[in-house]
Amino acid sequence: MTSTPTVAAPFRAADLGTVAVIAWSGESAESEGDTPFLLAYTTGDSPAGPEAAETALRALLEKNGLSVGDTVHNAVRRPSFPVSLLVEAGQAVLTIPPLKAQCPAPPEWLEAADAHGVVYFLFTTRPWPVATPGQAVAEEELTAFVGDETTLTAAAHCLLPVRRIRS
Repeated sequence: MTSTPTVAAPFRAADLGTVAVIAWSGESAESEGDTPFLLAYTTGDSPAGPEAAETALRALLEKNGLSVGDTVHNAVRRPSFPVSLLVEAGQAVLTIPPLKAQCPAPPEWLEAADAHGVVYFLFTTRPWPVATPGQAVAEEELTAFVGDETTLTAAAHCLLPVRRIRS
């Protein structure tokens, strides 16, 4: 019996296109009060097209040991986890080597992050071209995108501890 070896797609940063991050808080079945969420996505504006952006994101996630689907990676239990979150000066700063992205965090998100000490992070490979970085996203649009089964099954799911700069 023979088998065909699988080859992981190479990661090409140029194929990612624009990567953006959105922070919001809301109810969760797993916890009381608001849960802080963080979503990273591409707008799909890669010079090689949205399919190339999706492939590059999958390669980036694999390179960092993250699976796409319904597994929730718990970084709280893994100090050497490759993805990290720093919350400082009203900003959420996300690092997933070799990327670093930040976004302004609304006050209710900051309160929820402080209360829980953990953020639920989704990095979806599904492009979201209508969510332009720097522009407000309507709550209905965010709910529709994040709640879509395609978005969820095309995402890496992580619990990230909230880290702060020590003074």
